[in-house]
Amino acid sequence: MKFKLYTAISDDRTVYITGNFNNWNPKDGNYQLKQTDPGNYFIEISDDVLPEDIEYKFTKGGWENVELDPYGSITPNRKVKKSLGSTDNVVEQWRLNWGPFKDEFFPIVEMISEEFYIPQLDRYRKVWALLPYDYYISNKSYPVLYLQDAQNLFNEGSQYGNWEIDKKLSILAEYGRGDIIIIAIEHGSAERIKEYIFDNDNIANGSEGKKYIRFIADTLKPFVDENYRTKKDRDNTGIGGSSLGALISIYSGFLYPEVYSKLLIFSPSLWVEPNNNFPMMNFRVPFKTKIYLYGGGQEGSKMVKRIRVFEEYLKKWEKKNLFDFEFKTNINPEGTHSEFYWSQEFPRAIEWLFYDNTENPVEVTPQQKSIKQ
Repeated sequence: MKFKLYTAISDDRTVYITGNFNNWNPKDGNYQLKQTDPGNYFIEISDDVLPEDIEYKFTKGGWENVELDPYGSITPNRKVKKSLGSTDNVVEQWRLNWGPFKDEFFPIVEMISEEFYIPQLDRYRKVWALLPYDYYISNKSYPVLYLQDAQNLFNEGSQYGNWEIDKKLSILAEYGRGDIIIIAIEHGSAERIKEYIFDNDNIANGSEGKKYIRFIADTLKPFVDENYRTKKDRDNTGIGGSSLGALISIYSGFLYPEVYSKLLIFSPSLWVEPNNNFPMMNFRVPFKTKIYLYGGGQEGSKMVKRIRVFEEYLKKWEKKNLFDFEFKTNINPEGTHSEFYWSQEFPRAIEWLFYDNTENPVEVTPQQKSIKQ
C-alpha cells in the first residue's frame, strides 16, 4: 500500500509513519518516508504487515514531534482500509519538542508553603503542588507523584534550565492523561547532596537521606492527603527525580514500598552505589512496583552501563521474591545529563507509570484553539 503525504512545513526533520502495524513506534527506521520534492513524501508498505483496518499517524521522529491540525490541536488517528491500495494525506502543522502548549490545560501551580517544616531535619523548605487544570471545578481524586529538585522542574530562569513540567502536564491533559497531582519539593541548595545521599559519609559527610525520605513518607504525604483530593493508596502514589534526586527516590521506593508503587528514575547517580547495595524491606508478599528508567548515551561512559547493571539487579531481587518489578528502560543515544532531556522524557514516563499506555495515541476530539508558544 502506498501512503502519500503533503506538508507545507519545511524543516530538516525526517518524516515517519506509525500505526497499528508497528506497535505505534513513532521513530521506526523501517517506516521512514522518502521525499520526492519540497513538501511531498511517500512510503510503500508491504500488505503482509498491514491489517485490513489501518490506523496511523505521521511524526517527525517522536510523539513530541507528531502531526497537528491547523489550530495546533491533536489530530485523531487516520483510518483507512488496506484494500484501498493508496491514500493521500496532508499535515498542516507539527509539534516541535512537545509544543505548542494550550493555556486552558496548564496545571494550577500552588505554593503549599514557603517554609514547610521538616521535623526530621529541623529545617524549612519550599513545597509546591501542581494541580490538574480542572481541579477546582471537578470532584475527582487524583494520584500523586512526589518530585525532587523543584527549582529545576518548572520555574523559569532556574540555573540549569528546567523540565517545564507545567507545559508537559498541559500536553498530557490535552491527550486525556493529565489527571495527576505533582508535589514538587525544593532541594536544600548547600544541603542538597547530604539530603539526597542515603548513608554514605564518603560522598557526603553527615548524609541525611534516611531522614529526608522519612520526611516525605511520614510528614509531607499525610499533609498532602489531608489538604488535597488525593488517592492515598500505594497504587496511586509515586516518587521520582533525576541524578541524586533519582537515587534518593530509589531508596524511598525500596524502603517504603507500602507507600510508593511507581518510581520515575532519570539519570540516576548509581556511582554512589556501585555495588547496588540498596537496603530493602522484606515483606512476606512482595510489592508490585513500576520503575521507569531513563539515561542518556552522552552522560559519560558509565551511565548507560550502570543502568543496565541496575536492571540485572532488579531481576535478581525479583527472583529472590523481594519485589515484583515491572520496569521500562529508555536510553536516548543523544541525551546529555541535562534538564532538556529529562523534560523530553517526562511525558512518556508519566504515561507509562500512571496510564499503562506508552504508544497508541488516545482518540480525542480537538476543541481548543488558543496556543501558548
